[in-house]
Amino acid sequence: MKIKTQSTWKEAFFASRGPDSIKKAGVLSLKGLCMGSADVIPGVSGGTIALITGIYEDLIKALKSLDATTVKKLLKLDLKGAVASIHIRFLLALFAGIGIAIISLARLMNFLINHYPVFTWSLFFGLIAASILVVSRQVAFWTLRTGISLVVGIAVAAFIVNLIPITTPEALWFIFLCGIIAICAMILPGISGAFILLILGKYEFITATLKNPFLPQHFIIIIVFCLGCLVGLLSFSRLLNYFLNHFRGLTMAFLTGLMVGAMPKIWPWKQILATQIIRGRSHVIWGSNIIPETVNAEVWAAIGLAIIGFLAVIVIERLARVKDSE
Repeated sequence: MKIKTQSTWKEAFFASRGPDSIKKAGVLSLKGLCMGSADVIPGVSGGTIALITGIYEDLIKALKSLDATTVKKLLKLDLKGAVASIHIRFLLALFAGIGIAIISLARLMNFLINHYPVFTWSLFFGLIAASILVVSRQVAFWTLRTGISLVVGIAVAAFIVNLIPITTPEALWFIFLCGIIAICAMILPGISGAFILLILGKYEFITATLKNPFLPQHFIIIIVFCLGCLVGLLSFSRLLNYFLNHFRGLTMAFLTGLMVGAMPKIWPWKQILATQIIRGRSHVIWGSNIIPETVNAEVWAAIGLAIIGFLAVIVIERLARVKDSE
């Protein structure tokens, strides 16, 4: 469809698709807030929240509006035409909510991981265990091919988890790569960007920078990470979307295997075998999973949190199915 030439920024802005009132923009931002909150928590997918709130298809269309036509307009310095061609009103409202959630919850999650690791990882374990069940249901028929895809996913995740411990590179190129990969989870119901960061060993690092985002060194890291997210949205996300459309069963089986293979990394109870001082703090770089020797109140509380996390994802998935059937 040919976009009419816009003479003012206001005309260009309102020519794009998105909420046409402050109230609707506020509601969309609130949905973005829910998506961002989900993506901060490993195991809950922002894509699942998008399904529940009824904006998933609009999100996909908005991301696809950032295409070659938009790039050509930008290269020609037709900025108003570029704004009119993309779903700028939708994206601004949605990502405002997502950004607020990520920045506000990052401090809390970093605190919990450092001060209450067993309880925090127990909750994560339940969340991810349920996500495995949710994603595996997306495989319509389990065959030899999907089984192989599952095994490959398990092997890839196990390899990454053991290859990349907490001492993963903090170089900007690696942060950029993390952004590319993690952002894809926003359009994949069932797997979260925070979970991808856990696999890549950069969840705590990124959330720590968001605690004080305006420090110069943190601000650079955030900008690089966001640039990676942008590249992921414009390129890798389209590739994943292609595989989901043409090889959905194999793709979902692979994602299921990816989460299964990474589960040992999330196990709450570990025997510390080696530590390393990083930035003045002691970090576990090698540990083996163990079973608690005694079942005390702390263990029961951890088990309870795992169950709560599991049930939370199941409820979200049920709501998503009900919404999708309407």
